[in-house]
Amino acid sequence: MKYNPAKDMPDLSGKSIFLTGGTGGVGRTAIVEFAKHNPHRIFFTGRNASQASQLIATLKSTSPAVEVVFLKCDQTSLTSVNDAAKLFLSQSDRLDILVLNAGIMNHPPALSADGYEIHFAVNHLAHALFIKLLLPTLLSTAEEPNSDVRVVALTSQGFGMHPSGGVVFKDLRTTQSGSMLQRATRYGQSKLANILYASELARRHGSQITGCSIHPGVVQTELLTTQSLVVRAASWLTHPFSVLTPEQGAYNTLWAATSDKAKIVNGEYYEPVGVPGRHLRMSRDEKLAKELWEWTEKELEGYYV
Repeated sequence: MKYNPAKDMPDLSGKSIFLTGGTGGVGRTAIVEFAKHNPHRIFFTGRNASQASQLIATLKSTSPAVEVVFLKCDQTSLTSVNDAAKLFLSQSDRLDILVLNAGIMNHPPALSADGYEIHFAVNHLAHALFIKLLLPTLLSTAEEPNSDVRVVALTSQGFGMHPSGGVVFKDLRTTQSGSMLQRATRYGQSKLANILYASELARRHGSQITGCSIHPGVVQTELLTTQSLVVRAASWLTHPFSVLTPEQGAYNTLWAATSDKAKIVNGEYYEPVGVPGRHLRMSRDEKLAKELWEWTEKELEGYYV
């Protein structure tokens, strides 16, 4: 599908947008494009306050009517996520579009501040906590006339590198650095979780929220360019004619967040742009999705606003 945000995105007047990881790469590009279509407010998270200030300054000159708010957040800490969500809720009682964009890849073995494997903590748990804390606002917005509430979770074709069984729950509080799970497998596990959680969200709240997971493509951002030569070479060799610019890498996000929802199968996984993704058995496993949702709810019981 050919996609041109200038022509294909609708007017976003009155909408409130929240995007995680917006200080660079695909997230930054998506914010710039959202702002061109007149939303009421855009909230975005990140760790780099300097880059956030630069983005806000740019948007003040290019889209001066749009209010843009930076919420500093470190997704390796659930307390930081909780604080960012509280700050958002203190400033807005409406949320039309939630984009779960932030993520890490190929990180050395480590635990998050809360003791979880680092990929799973950043790519899944932090975003699950945002969903939990912002869900009441999403649902109340969905009750408004002519509402169209969306949740878009960024995943990756790399979900296929997940371990046997999909998610190894018993090891999620370890670095998983032994022979059972290598770096790519830990990443794949977290990206599978993104697909499963989006599908389960749709099953539980699909009458009010349109949710899906999307692969942005292989994009020339810091997430790729800071990887080892071996990882970069593998990406270019497997996608020799399809490495995308950050602008192109944002297209699938923008499509999922703003296109006619009649074109979106609630809970589905999409590859660029708007193409139903290629599933593996585990990415369609409803039993595993339900188990992941229930495990996640239990892990996040202590967090609330």
